[in-house]
Amino acid sequence: MKAQTVDIKECTGRVLCSTIFRDGGKKLLAKGHVISEDDVHLLETEGMESVWVTELEEGEVGEDAAVMAVSAELGCGCLEIRLAAGGRANLVATEDCCVLVDDDLLKQINCTASVVIATTINFSFARAGQRIATVKSSPFAVPGAQLEAINSILKERGPILQARPIRSPQVGVIYSDPTNGERARQLFENIMRQRLERMGLGASFSLCVVEDEASMARGLQHLLKSKPTVVLVASTTAPAGPDDVVGRAMARIGCHLERFLAPVEPGNLLLLGYKDDIPVISAPGCFRSVKPNVVDLVLPPVLARYRVSGWEVACLGHGGLLA
Repeated sequence: MKAQTVDIKECTGRVLCSTIFRDGGKKLLAKGHVISEDDVHLLETEGMESVWVTELEEGEVGEDAAVMAVSAELGCGCLEIRLAAGGRANLVATEDCCVLVDDDLLKQINCTASVVIATTINFSFARAGQRIATVKSSPFAVPGAQLEAINSILKERGPILQARPIRSPQVGVIYSDPTNGERARQLFENIMRQRLERMGLGASFSLCVVEDEASMARGLQHLLKSKPTVVLVASTTAPAGPDDVVGRAMARIGCHLERFLAPVEPGNLLLLGYKDDIPVISAPGCFRSVKPNVVDLVLPPVLARYRVSGWEVACLGHGGLLA
């Protein structure tokens, strides 16, 4: 691709190499724009006689077409693609969702020379209308062979990104204390409400129990009958592992204990289990403060009904130092 200054009457179909502004600083045409006959008339009325342009060579794909082609293979779920100026396309959430990102595949694509992709963090919560990814090409054009290779990888291994919708979630909360469950509610209910309100939610079901194995098991069974999307255990104690009261109660009702300990601070004493497909999350100390902790990392995906694995919890260590 070769850039050159061309008479305004000869630039139809060519690509602008720099943004053109009106007197006063208002943008007229953006860099990368393919000039039409109407654009020529517009530029003539602005008194321009020549412009700096380039044109595609054989085997090249224009920047806008390239980023739209990659964006079409990049993601799935509740999102839409919006073309932006300068060889850029944005992926925008169309409803509240959790964003899942294949980090290894993202790195592979970003090692190419012609297209790069930026996304929000894996497991992050996104509101409707929020940008969740951007695709940017090299200026003006991308070699067709490189674009074909990128899309071949995405078709075979993709998508890189899922916008998994969070639709009508129901959150069950069990407050527990060794002597008086109501004490746990008084300590944690306000914090719990603020944490859920960040995602536009509230507790659908809640109850208080004395923290012994039998009472905790009955409380969990009672909440699970309502089929919540997730159950959160807000305990005033800090158990040492699955063999303590909460873990024993979860095992007693048939929960599969997926993971104990998370490489996240605050929140390393996370205990994650599943009763059938319903996640049960115990995170000691995480409801004493509204500051970000492990609950904020795992809550979006489970609310989107994504089954978080023990391996994925282990992967939270990179960026897991939250405070």
